[in-house]
Amino acid sequence: MSRFRNPLQALDVYRALTEKLRRREGPVLVSGLADAAKGQFAEALGDYRYPLKLLVTYDEVRARELQEDLQSFGADPLLYPAKDLLFFAADVRSNELSALRIDIRRRIAESGSGFVVTTIDALMDKLEAPERFLRRCLRIAASDRLQLGETAKKLAALGYERTAEVDGRGQFSVRGGILDVFPVTGDAPVRIELWDDEIDSMRYFDAETQRSTEPAEEIRIYPAQEELLGGSDSFLRYFSGDNSLLILDEPARLRERAREVEREYLESAAGKAESQQAAEAIVTADLLFEDLQSSRTVCLAGLDTRLPDFKIRSEFSIAAKSVASFPGNFDLLLEDLRRYRRERWAVILMTPSRTRARRLAENLRSYELSAYCPDEGDIELPAAEPGSILLLQGKLHRGFEYPLLRFALLAESDLFGRRKEKKPRKRKTEQAGSRISALSELSVGDYVVHEENGLGIYRGVEKIETDGVARDYIKIEYKDGDNFYVPATRLDAIQKYASAEAVVPKLNRLGSPEWSRTKTRVKRAVREIAKELVTLYAARLKEKGHRYGPDTVWQTEFEELFPYAETGDQLQAIADVKEDLEEGKIMDRLVCGDVGYGKTEIALRAAFKVVQEGYQVVFLVPTTILAQQHYNNFSQRLKDFPVRIDLLCRFRSAAEQKKTLADFSRGTVDILIGTHRVLSKDIKPHKLGLLIIDEEQRFGVAHKEKVKQLRKDVNVLTLSATPIPRTLHMSLAGIRELSVLSEPPQDRQPVQTYVMEQNPAIVREAVQRELNRGGQVYYVCNKISRLPEIAAKLAAELPDAEVAYAHGKMQERELERIMLDFMNGEIDVLVTTTIIETGLDIPNVNTIIIEQADRFGLSQLYQLRGRVGRSSRIGYAFLLYQRGKLLREEAEKRLRAIREFTELGSGIRIAMRDLEIRGAGNVLGAEQHGHMQAVGYDLYCKLLNQAVRRLTGQEAAEEEETVRATVEAEASAYIPDSYVKSEEQKLDLYQRIALIQNEEDEREMQDELIDRFGDMPIEVTNLLLIARIRAVAEKVRASEVKVKRESARITMSETAVLDTEKLPALLSDYAGHLSVRPARPVEFLLTKQSARRAEDAMLRETLALFQRFEALLPEKTTLDIDNGEEPRYKGKE
Repeated sequence: MSRFRNPLQALDVYRALTEKLRRREGPVLVSGLADAAKGQFAEALGDYRYPLKLLVTYDEVRARELQEDLQSFGADPLLYPAKDLLFFAADVRSNELSALRIDIRRRIAESGSGFVVTTIDALMDKLEAPERFLRRCLRIAASDRLQLGETAKKLAALGYERTAEVDGRGQFSVRGGILDVFPVTGDAPVRIELWDDEIDSMRYFDAETQRSTEPAEEIRIYPAQEELLGGSDSFLRYFSGDNSLLILDEPARLRERAREVEREYLESAAGKAESQQAAEAIVTADLLFEDLQSSRTVCLAGLDTRLPDFKIRSEFSIAAKSVASFPGNFDLLLEDLRRYRRERWAVILMTPSRTRARRLAENLRSYELSAYCPDEGDIELPAAEPGSILLLQGKLHRGFEYPLLRFALLAESDLFGRRKEKKPRKRKTEQAGSRISALSELSVGDYVVHEENGLGIYRGVEKIETDGVARDYIKIEYKDGDNFYVPATRLDAIQKYASAEAVVPKLNRLGSPEWSRTKTRVKRAVREIAKELVTLYAARLKEKGHRYGPDTVWQTEFEELFPYAETGDQLQAIADVKEDLEEGKIMDRLVCGDVGYGKTEIALRAAFKVVQEGYQVVFLVPTTILAQQHYNNFSQRLKDFPVRIDLLCRFRSAAEQKKTLADFSRGTVDILIGTHRVLSKDIKPHKLGLLIIDEEQRFGVAHKEKVKQLRKDVNVLTLSATPIPRTLHMSLAGIRELSVLSEPPQDRQPVQTYVMEQNPAIVREAVQRELNRGGQVYYVCNKISRLPEIAAKLAAELPDAEVAYAHGKMQERELERIMLDFMNGEIDVLVTTTIIETGLDIPNVNTIIIEQADRFGLSQLYQLRGRVGRSSRIGYAFLLYQRGKLLREEAEKRLRAIREFTELGSGIRIAMRDLEIRGAGNVLGAEQHGHMQAVGYDLYCKLLNQAVRRLTGQEAAEEEETVRATVEAEASAYIPDSYVKSEEQKLDLYQRIALIQNEEDEREMQDELIDRFGDMPIEVTNLLLIARIRAVAEKVRASEVKVKRESARITMSETAVLDTEKLPALLSDYAGHLSVRPARPVEFLLTKQSARRAEDAMLRETLALFQRFEALLPEKTTLDIDNGEEPRYKGKE
């Protein structure tokens, strides 16, 4: 073994086995091995002159287990997944698995080395031979010549999709002389800039920000779709050379599984027009097993089982047994360890955490056992000596022992139950410009909000030429067919109308006072909520609660036992909660994040910290099922510590509830989990320190009122599964303690998504496949009346499956019973409505079938799809629509979006946006939800942000309305089609150009445009200059700027205040080229100074003058909020 000395070397039988392999005298059979020992045995065999190793097992769960065991022994195996063998044509299918398979084939074919773990299913796929696969690769070096049109054709032939913007693998785009491509096997997309047919530069870029990162010397572009590859070979062919070792895990089970796959596949294809083609698409079980019988094959088996037609040339027996398990029983463990010491066994104990290994070594030494944990810096690991225990960091699913060698290897799961490894993770840094713009997803016909005119319909971008000056305008249609044209440079005044419900908003009439009244009403409401939040925050700063101490040894140990790697967001949220508790103020923190993003762990750590100081915790949840789920989670995580947890809900009898209440009052119950029952008057805590609330928006008004009373003097931690938008997060920063978990957990398996026509055969097969692998299924249909019929049909077609249905209108107790049975695995298929959208986390459910998916909103589909793929298994989502149905325009549009949604692209952005808007309503309350509907979500957030900034002194007072400057220039200022073709990209760029505030913003925008689209034409240069002029004009409160070829006229607003003492010096500097009209409104006239004839010359001179104007502004004040003190004003320093 590469991490420590291989104990098997001492066995004569093992040395004889390796000699047989060296002489290519296989196949050989090794029996007597427990499953737990096979990973170590395979890794040890891999040391023997074989740079290429393939380990084949019988299912994906076992394959992942073996991969993780091998990693513990220092190997770095790749996991090659099976292709989905469903023989049905899908309109769209997601390609994550396909890309992974292609990448592994590339790595093996290119390097000729590596360790791969796979399943027998994956070997049955027909593929093209490795030599042909390598020949299909398109290589491009920075020194090459390239015909752009020819290369685009080649990429299309390789299955790459042409898009306006490259944001995912398998895409390419062409803009002028620039080619962007994201190789399906690459980590980042590549931008190739051409000068005629020469490559001028080749560089990687960030798919999110679209900005270049580093130069690229050579790229290799492999086919993007496996379907294009075809072939008559198997993946096994990649391991056919003399340098390959084949290791088979339980060949009898492999044979059985191969025949099952073959039978399933042929049944699936039977009766279809493509049945002949289907029969030829897989390698038959018999043929595959012939190929597996090579001189380099090792079969590993627990028992000496014979395969009649498998010619074994040599047999060996090596006894390796599973060790006894001591979950939570330390005395039993000590007993075994003392036996090992007496009998002079060498013992290695593996634990995923180094801290845990060190602490266990200390613990064991206190029981007079010889235990040693090497230091982190030790280059070579010591050998495990007889009579001693070596503790190492590593993960193993189960422990095992070699009795003949007196060698045992124990896993932490043997000591404390099953655990998952913590892996260090890279924090994905958020970069400037990576925000998602709603306008980039704007389509003709969408509703928009103009700040001055209200709700209208977006009708596209039109170029209008006046007196030889061309500009782009946004056309908006209002009530009665009136049109309004907004200069593209003023795109910041427009937002896409968005609300949580898919309601059709009422259009405003141009010039009507109705919109102004609506906006005033919303402004007033926003000001009220902002004031309430600021007041509450200031009041909480004054309130003093218990000051909790720093983390104890127990706290550190408890956190070390967390079986997953924390995300960066999670670590930040945990640090924020601890800081709140340790500062001694009354905490009221909201944690937002999707189900499975780690909110419960944050609650657990906070609860454990509070309990250690003698305080109690109440965890309030909306449903009995969730109460039970949280109770199970808390009990499991805290079982090694002296913390008493109890449950208060309808699952408990009256007598049990009475005892729980009495114990809680006496202080012998530390954590009480329950539904709204925990808010009853008869609940009298002994010493309450923390209230945790899950999904507060799902409680009624009376319960919310009770919580509000508690909030005044108890620490409150609220958890919400609906994400909230970053814009709202920023608006509330500093006046509401808010933690947002937006990073998905590491190693979550991709959900394979299929969009296809409704077909009973697909449904039956998809369900059967999931049941065959021991999983459960959700079948979603939003017509309650059809649920019994669907359930009965499925039960008839799948006689071995337990099928039930559930919906929100059932009797509460009946619904709870069904959901609990499903959670406990007693129901295989649950036919249900969208009630499963939030809340429950059932890792064993890995297939979801959604009927009439075209009738669901994207955000619903996003959340429904998120219910599966939550474990180490791959999840499957089937989005079905009715056969031959004539789809309405909106439904067709939605279905198109669903198709995009199978990959991480704009579809998921839209879905996330819908969800976030719902989240915004949850955070701010029901009344604000109505105001959000009235003006659209984006304008609402903008008004809220302004109100908060004014209240905290970061922005001018309300009466000083923001000046909106108009800039007219005798210069063409727009984005030509020849520069940027895509209207969506143009809108996004116009919106961001409208937000330019200073020279740094302009330079950043300029760099991005040149990077993405090449050198800027004069029209775009003018556009950036006008944006800068407008930003500075608004700062100095100029209301109108007219720039002609030889002069510029600047009109100040009525509220403009300039330092008149500095004005004479400014006029003098311009030596007659600048004059002022002092009457209100004040006007300045600038005449051209330079002899430059360039179109942008006068724009640049106007900008230079405005920069001088900034020096004439009076000084401002800012508000400083200090901890625990009254807000006070500070002058500008």
